[in-house]
Amino acid sequence: MHRDAVAAQLVAGRFSPPKVGDVMTLADGSTRKWEALKASKDGSFSHRALSGGYAYFAVTADKEEIMLLEAAGHSAVHVNGEPRGGDPYSYGYLHLPVVLRQGSNDFLFQVGRGRLTAKLVPPKAPVALDLSDPTLPDLLVGQEVSTWAAVVIVNASKDRRDDLEMQASCAGAPPAVSKLASIPPLSIRKVGFRLQAPASQKEGNCEVQLKLTHGSADKQGVLDTASFKIGVRRPEQTHKRTFVSTLDGSVQYYALVPQARGHQAPGEGSKKPGLVLTLHGAAVEATGQAACFTPKSWAHVVAPTNRRPYGFDWEDWGRLDALEVMDLAEHELGTDPQRAYLTGHSMGGHGTWHLGVTYPDRFAAIGPSAGWISMWSYAGARRPEHPDAVQEMLLRAVSPSDTLALARNYALEGIYVLHGDKDDSVPVQQARTMLKHLADFHRDFAYYERPGAGHWWGNPCVDWPPMFEFFTRHTLPARAAVRHVQFATPSPGVSSNCHWASVEAQIHALQISSIDLGYDPGKRSFAGTTSNVGRLALDLGHVSPGGAIQVELDGQKLPPIDKPANGTRLRLQRRHEQWSLLDRPDPSHKSPERYGPFKDAFRNHVLFVYGTRGTPEENAWSFARARYDAETFYYRGNGSVDVIADEAFAANAEPDRGVILYGNAQTNRAWQVLLAKSPVQVFNARVRIGGREVTGEDLACLFIQPRLGSDRALVGVVSGTGLPGMRLTEYLPYFISGVGYPDCILLGSETLRTEAAGVRAAGFFGEDWGIDSGEFVWRK
Repeated sequence: MHRDAVAAQLVAGRFSPPKVGDVMTLADGSTRKWEALKASKDGSFSHRALSGGYAYFAVTADKEEIMLLEAAGHSAVHVNGEPRGGDPYSYGYLHLPVVLRQGSNDFLFQVGRGRLTAKLVPPKAPVALDLSDPTLPDLLVGQEVSTWAAVVIVNASKDRRDDLEMQASCAGAPPAVSKLASIPPLSIRKVGFRLQAPASQKEGNCEVQLKLTHGSADKQGVLDTASFKIGVRRPEQTHKRTFVSTLDGSVQYYALVPQARGHQAPGEGSKKPGLVLTLHGAAVEATGQAACFTPKSWAHVVAPTNRRPYGFDWEDWGRLDALEVMDLAEHELGTDPQRAYLTGHSMGGHGTWHLGVTYPDRFAAIGPSAGWISMWSYAGARRPEHPDAVQEMLLRAVSPSDTLALARNYALEGIYVLHGDKDDSVPVQQARTMLKHLADFHRDFAYYERPGAGHWWGNPCVDWPPMFEFFTRHTLPARAAVRHVQFATPSPGVSSNCHWASVEAQIHALQISSIDLGYDPGKRSFAGTTSNVGRLALDLGHVSPGGAIQVELDGQKLPPIDKPANGTRLRLQRRHEQWSLLDRPDPSHKSPERYGPFKDAFRNHVLFVYGTRGTPEENAWSFARARYDAETFYYRGNGSVDVIADEAFAANAEPDRGVILYGNAQTNRAWQVLLAKSPVQVFNARVRIGGREVTGEDLACLFIQPRLGSDRALVGVVSGTGLPGMRLTEYLPYFISGVGYPDCILLGSETLRTEAAGVRAAGFFGEDWGIDSGEFVWRK
């Protein structure tokens, strides 16, 4: 949350085209003047005010027409008041169809890095292929082609396109025909399609011909054609593999450095290979990361993408991408899960610290190189010096980012820390701080500062032989051999399992929960202590058949327990400081599969549903907001999300999909189907949270609830009590790593002047998704 006088005017509907010399008063009483902005010789715009400021342009059109906005350097742009996605990293591939109305048109760019480029060009066709940002696999010599690829389609028309197909022909083979995902009007979407062809017999390149068609099976029209080359590699060479992500149904890739099978040490050839997961730094592609490694005789090296070169700092959806790729690679490559390792450089070094501390039983050893610790130690996140109750609640929403709060988890892994002592990008103090923390309790780590080395000193700063030799000496124990589990988690929805123990629910949501448990196979007993654990599960797969199982938790001895007949998982719950056996948890309650907070709703092949039941202005906002989120998730996360109207939403179809609903109970028809029983209700001019009601048209509300009929999907709500409140949600940047919101948050428009002081209420629902059973705080 930040102060923004321009945004405050936009939210209130009072923004008017500025003139040179106009004065704007900021929240602190200081003033700024609108200044003239001139293009440089290369056509770009640079100004000191564009490092966190705005640039306004008026464009005159003789008639209404659709153009493509090709801009770079901005975080967002409002086109005639509608929010559109930005290109803050200046990738240059965001080509957005916009409507120019007859007369003057307003373009207001929010720019963060000091430089902006922007131009309007006519679309080549109403619906066209855009090959500037493809996701492509490599083909392998001798292997039949049956895989996925994805390209962007630009819909520069006012019609939704549900009738599109892609014909993809590879190496002259008959085309594979794919029915494409729906594309809303005046939108872009990256769509996946199949590639199929006989095996190639030599490496090099293979030409792929694309034909975009529409219509019925017996009458088709060609909308656009294109071609591109795709790499053909030998199976032993480094290459890309594509897959369809469960997060949103998009096509993603990972890069693979295959095991060097001809160079195994004695006895190595009979073992399953190990797996090294390597995480790239900012602005680096997974292919570039993989290219730094020589093949290993004992392991495959796998590089996930973080969804983009900058992505999510390996947190949020970047963390989920790493886990999804790891699980997929273990299955496809047949690796040994007890020989899994993690390394990464720079931002990937942070990812190594982060994933390593969050999932300590997944990696036998980790090796961060030039890694920063956390958002607070390096990335500029701020903690209030004396947080009030509301700020404390907001800080809990980002507890999964707090590396040091979980540091004791590192005791389960071997650690090799690598850093250059002259690093001018990530100061070596980051590594030294971790060294100090590890020295207090860790007995299995190595630390090396490279004398005179900066941030990047060639491939050895990721493919460091002593680190990989360190890895080879480490193996995860078999579950049956684990006698002691000491584990902490910020949330069961992020990490719940460690060996045979699982934290399935907390007493206080998103505060650190910990367990310290021992298992005695001779006595068939589990005993230990817990902190902030509301439900605990013990996996009994490693317990041999026999008599009853003994459990003692937090000093309380439970009666002898027979091994459950319905499986190998024993569940216990804590109520009023007492533990008891739980036969089966209520599937409608919170669980590791859906726990919150708000960002957790953007999973499970998520679907965006906008409202059409309000006024024309409310409906226009709802569609524009959903489209803006889809554009932003595409840009930041290589995503591809279905965006549909409420009248097209079928509640009984695909009930396990996550849903994001835009609007309120009076503007979105899907509200009554999905949220009729929700303890939070948003109407025009009022919000009801439990038994309390707040009035006003400038209130914004984000919250989540379980999707009825599913035991894993969530409904996320982006809502407001009127156009000012709805527009206020545009300044809640939930797709940025390090930003988090609790299960529910209610804000007033004064947030743009007073920051967190404008938060009216915030909190976490209870285990039953209720308010009385949860924790909520209200601003007095």
